[in-house]
Amino acid sequence: MNLRGVLSNWELFAHSPEAVPRLRELILQLAVQGKLVPQSPKDEPASELLKKIKAEKERLVKEGKIKRDKPLAVIEEEEKPFELPSGWEWARLPEVTYNLGQSTPNEKFTYIDVAAIDNKLGIVDQVERVEAADAPSRARKNVDVGTVLYSTIRPYLKNIAIVEKDYAPKAIASTAFAIMHPHTGLHSKYLLHYVRSAVFTDFVSSKAVGVAYPAINDANFFEGVIALPPSAEQSRIVARVQELMQLCDALEAKVTLEAQQHETLLRTLLATLTQSASSEDLAQNWQRVSDHFPLLLDRPQAIDALEQTILQLAVRGLLVPQNPMDEPASQLLKKIRAEKDKLIQEGKIKRDKPLPPIAEDEQPFELPTGWEWVRVDQVSEVQGGIQKTPLRRPVKQHFPYLRVANVQRDALKLDQIERFELSQDDLGRWKLCAGDLLIVEGNGNPDEVGRCAIWRGEIDPCVYQNHLIRVRGFQLELVEFIKLFLNSPSGAAEMKRLAITTSGLYSLSVGKIRNFVAPLPPLPEQHRIVTRVTELRQLCAALRSRLAQSSQIQTQLAQALVSQAA
Repeated sequence: MNLRGVLSNWELFAHSPEAVPRLRELILQLAVQGKLVPQSPKDEPASELLKKIKAEKERLVKEGKIKRDKPLAVIEEEEKPFELPSGWEWARLPEVTYNLGQSTPNEKFTYIDVAAIDNKLGIVDQVERVEAADAPSRARKNVDVGTVLYSTIRPYLKNIAIVEKDYAPKAIASTAFAIMHPHTGLHSKYLLHYVRSAVFTDFVSSKAVGVAYPAINDANFFEGVIALPPSAEQSRIVARVQELMQLCDALEAKVTLEAQQHETLLRTLLATLTQSASSEDLAQNWQRVSDHFPLLLDRPQAIDALEQTILQLAVRGLLVPQNPMDEPASQLLKKIRAEKDKLIQEGKIKRDKPLPPIAEDEQPFELPTGWEWVRVDQVSEVQGGIQKTPLRRPVKQHFPYLRVANVQRDALKLDQIERFELSQDDLGRWKLCAGDLLIVEGNGNPDEVGRCAIWRGEIDPCVYQNHLIRVRGFQLELVEFIKLFLNSPSGAAEMKRLAITTSGLYSLSVGKIRNFVAPLPPLPEQHRIVTRVTELRQLCAALRSRLAQSSQIQTQLAQALVSQAA
């Protein structure tokens, strides 16, 4: 298998996220191993090039332009990562490059920092014009057109670029770069390709030290070796790499365009479902869309969009048919009111405050027959949680409590549970019961505020902190349906609208949750909706699993083909 073979099998793994990066890696790997372009017996061998570079180095030393190199160690066999083609030579970097020395800026200069590199393109992207008085302490290393820069510190380790133009005022680079200026006969772009290849970056990784911020010092860096082709072959390699990288750019653009077109098609077709006027209309639209499912559901984002569509259809009453025999939601509300009054009389809950009527602009869509718009407090008891204070530090009588991190969207993450010191009265007031809905009060991300999940009694007893809001419904199906609505596109959008932002934190309040407007179907229909949504989401989970397996196979195939080609 060669590069042509990889490209001819491209469609087998084109949608793998690693496909194009792996192809770029393969191109560089083949280039620096002499497998990308043919060798020519007419080329002057690299051994002669090394002699010319040595003579040039001596001249520059005599002219005082560079310092004499320290003696370099002989390159051992174990340092040679592959066998060289005829006419190539191994060399240590200081044999074929030099640095341009250091200087302290005494006038305005162009500063190249490690963050100035566009690592994908291998170019210096953004520079600063800095006054000498404001020069950072790292601004010391001289550079010129053709200099290759290699960042040797984290988080910018392996930020690599070539200086492609003469800056005015003159450019000075950070001391966090290893500076390589090629001698005559070594092409800057070949040098760039070599130090960006896996062969050299693996060497750098092996020499880097430090856990939190690995780095490599200049002494270790310049122990690195380079596979040196004849100068003429370097030119052919550079031209071929440029040609193939442009092909990679085109492949990336094609994948991006296909993804955009796919998203537009998916959004258009799913919109026909959510715009259905009735369950019968939905059935017809679903039949039309289902014909395209094999094309549409070929990536995780598409399944996420389908799942959101399912939730939206569910909360609008379009996912299952209505049954005229069901007791309407208006009767359910009367029963809940009677139960509330009974609990108030028994002193088990506090008397609720009168709620304002629901205005038309609070109703995001038209309800089916038998449904009602309600405020959450009409059908549940809403309560905030326990504030975390030093007095709550666990000492003698402590209990597990839930934090914001434990409540994800429609899921609980219970691997790390903290504890509060509580009295028995505290425990009685804030103890969670199976079926309680927990809503995240605030988040820095507006898309995450209001995310919610149902407590199933996984830990008993357990309480919750004040950044969570508990909704305890008077029917389990009712809480399940409220959860569906809050996690649906309509509910999440309303949560985001109601959230107040202060210093970047989007937050809700107990009062806003109590007044939150939600649709209420008849109780039997709630049960049918929740059951149907559960079934469809299980199908979505199965689709995701199959896609993940397919993606893994594509990635493994890409890796195998690239490894075989190399």
